[in-house]
Amino acid sequence: MGEKSPEKVQLLIIGSGAAGYTAAIYAARANLKPVLYQGIQPGGQLTITTAVENYPGFSAGIQGPELMMEFEKQAERMGADIRYGHASKVDFSKRPFKVWIDEEKLIEADAVIISTGASAKWLGLESERRLTGHGVGSCAVCDGFFFRGKDVAIVGGGDTAAQDALYLSKIVRNVHMIVRRDKMRASAIMQDRVKATPNITIHWNSAIGDVLGENKVNGVLIHNKNGESATLPVEGLFVAIGFQPNTEIFSGLIDMDEIGYLKTIPGTSNTNIEGIFAAGDVQDSIYRQAITAAGSGCIAALDAERYLSLQEHELTNRLAVAGEQKPAA
Repeated sequence: MGEKSPEKVQLLIIGSGAAGYTAAIYAARANLKPVLYQGIQPGGQLTITTAVENYPGFSAGIQGPELMMEFEKQAERMGADIRYGHASKVDFSKRPFKVWIDEEKLIEADAVIISTGASAKWLGLESERRLTGHGVGSCAVCDGFFFRGKDVAIVGGGDTAAQDALYLSKIVRNVHMIVRRDKMRASAIMQDRVKATPNITIHWNSAIGDVLGENKVNGVLIHNKNGESATLPVEGLFVAIGFQPNTEIFSGLIDMDEIGYLKTIPGTSNTNIEGIFAAGDVQDSIYRQAITAAGSGCIAALDAERYLSLQEHELTNRLAVAGEQKPAA
């Protein structure tokens, strides 16, 4: 049996979440007939978040999965073609760009928006996984509000952990910062700020052995390198040991930073490959908020629309010079 013919689309969006769905909404309204593949985790990181209270337009807050369902329904109502499946291989060497879905189906696209996001790195504890969204999280800015006046712990020693600890210190009663070594990886100025904050306690040479609680966090068990253990009576745990952008299949094709985040031209969503755009956490290692991801999805769709319009205009001019007509779509 011969290989199936590729499906040809005008705009392909790889990955869902706030960025991908917003790009799909704008692209559909621009009549680009976008096809969006949701990826391994449809809806992205917000699907493992509980209450979202900082997204504009929801005065009473909204659950993360529900918010993503609303994004998806709006994209579909605008005419976007939303599909299950994840991109397993790409060929961006020439147009049309080739993307294989689930290692089988081949899509050929005139333009591609990458919104595959970034995944939080976790400790790997069963209790951590069980209590994610019930006191365990990876975004202090997103969820710190829920622990106002309470005690929380944060694990990590880099700039992100230091920034999160400082942010939390203004909201919660006490922050227990758990650092694996006898020094932080954070910049000197961030370390100085953390050490000067009275309600941040640093536990050096320590690691989390378990997260305590059945339906919600009520403490963490820590061990230090001397074999001593202690239980910290906290109601929240933030894991700030880093994020890993989901960019493996683009390695060697699209310019990335040393961690793997896709590089975009400042002020745009353009990557180093003309016609390939990036939006959301896959290219944002700083903010990582639903609202900023949605904004970058809008930018990517507008950039893609302009790119495709220019390509259409150039094709029409070439055909006019040659005395030909563009084939009907």
